Amino acid sequence: MKGRIITITASVFLLVTLAFGPAFAVTQDTTKNRNASVKGEMKQSGKEMKEAGKSLGGNIKHGRVARGGKNFGKHVYRAGKHFGKGSGKAAKKTGKAIKHASKP
Repeated sequence: MKGRIITITASVFLLVTLAFGPAFAVTQDTTKNRNASVKGEMKQSGKEMKEAGKSLGGNIKHGRVARGGKNFGKHVYRAGKHFGKGSGKAAKKTGKAIKHASKP
């Protein structure tokens, strides 16, 4: 009887954990984009380029040329993406400032 109660309790606990665990994990990440500013996007672009060089160098050092090129390309893509977002935000800010400054 005692073993049966322990089994049922453990089963209920496992069921509750698996049912509500993912819901708590999803709601934890409520932060917005941390690179919302132009400066943040440009800094992130530079960090990605740094990682691109590191990954390429490390892989080449160990003789993995193809993997190094693949990782290098991924990091350069991300760097370009951040740079483009930063440029777009800067152009939008500048355009708004010029538009409002030239009003009579």
